Amino acid sequence: MENTEKFLPIGTVVLLKGATKKVLITGYCMRTVERPNKIYDYCGCPFPEGMLKSDLISVFDHEKIDKVFHQGYVNEESKKFFDKMKIRIEEYYNNNKKD
Repeated sequence: MENTEKFLPIGTVVLLKGATKKVLITGYCMRTVERPNKIYDYCGCPFPEGMLKSDLISVFDHEKIDKVFHQGYVNEESKKFFDKMKIRIEEYYNNNKKD
């Protein structure tokens, strides 16, 4: 996530571009076996079914979100987490720039 201001909270329900099935955001900064050097902004599961099988986890970047249907819960604890996460992501991208 190059622009670290774009975090949506866990519990947010989104529709991805070109998709017909909603996704519930369940986490951040996910990597996959297929692309180990790529860090996806979010991971999620089908909504409303939830996580039925581990191979149904979706990984996607913020710019792939077409519509937000519901925004998850945010409090002071989550705001502090976002701040720390933004710092870590910026450090990662600064330390892994391709020159």
